[in-house]
Amino acid sequence: MDDLWQWLDANRAHGGREGLLLRMLKLTEEVGEVAQAVIGATGQNPRKGTTHTWDDVQSELCDVVITALVALRTLTPDAREVFTEHLGRVRERSVGAPAARTPGP
Repeated sequence: MDDLWQWLDANRAHGGREGLLLRMLKLTEEVGEVAQAVIGATGQNPRKGTTHTWDDVQSELCDVVITALVALRTLTPDAREVFTEHLGRVRERSVGAPAARTPGP
């Protein structure tokens, strides 16, 4: 993720607070693309019919995850640790047991 963040950061059109806000808003754009793909996969728009597949929805969901991780990395260089700790807390309150730690890179 760091290499993707570095590339995006080096090629951003806006810096400072504006760049930060735009990076966060990118997440909303990607979520909208998930919605568009779901509508297209289910044929909910009678004018357009079925325009997407569930594979398209999966791809768009992956884009949301990637964009969220890039946004998190934009806020902190410790994004991996922040995410891992948060996931552990969510898992513990949801299923009650801490996840087994796996060695990471």
